[in-house]
Amino acid sequence: MMYGIAILPSAEINEFANSYRKRFDPYYRVISPHITVREKEEWTEEQLQAAISHLEDLSRTVSPFQITFNRFSSYFPVNNVIYLALEQVEPVIDLHDKLCTGPLVDTEKAYNYHPHLTIGQKLGADELHDVLASVKNTPVDFSFHVDSFQLLGKQENGEWSVIRSFPLQG
Repeated sequence: MMYGIAILPSAEINEFANSYRKRFDPYYRVISPHITVREKEEWTEEQLQAAISHLEDLSRTVSPFQITFNRFSSYFPVNNVIYLALEQVEPVIDLHDKLCTGPLVDTEKAYNYHPHLTIGQKLGADELHDVLASVKNTPVDFSFHVDSFQLLGKQENGEWSVIRSFPLQG
């Protein structure tokens, strides 16, 4: 089964992100707005159990933190993705780095980790530029308290759901 680890934002941020995602993200119906902390990958049952144990231990040592989305941005020209950008990425990068150790060590990264919330992807170049032009001056100021992260699993119907939530207790 495919698994991934993410932070799920507040309902207010979900509503804002989904107002764009329903038009610009083909995965709108299969996964809710999220900040990926660890990319999806196939795990065996043994790998899943080792990961859960690791995530339980990690969640006991990491303190809750605040994050703020403050603008729209894009990965163009590397990738035609539009996303909500974080004002300060360090707390999420720190969580990612701590998480990607032990049984979840990640040695084959194709790119540096950059936390964000995707609102549009798989866009053509013209559409990407049109959407960016229309949102670049849209004020964005959403903060929320991150007090947990979630282990997600991809179901047989292709939808992603929360398998387990790990509260931050540090």
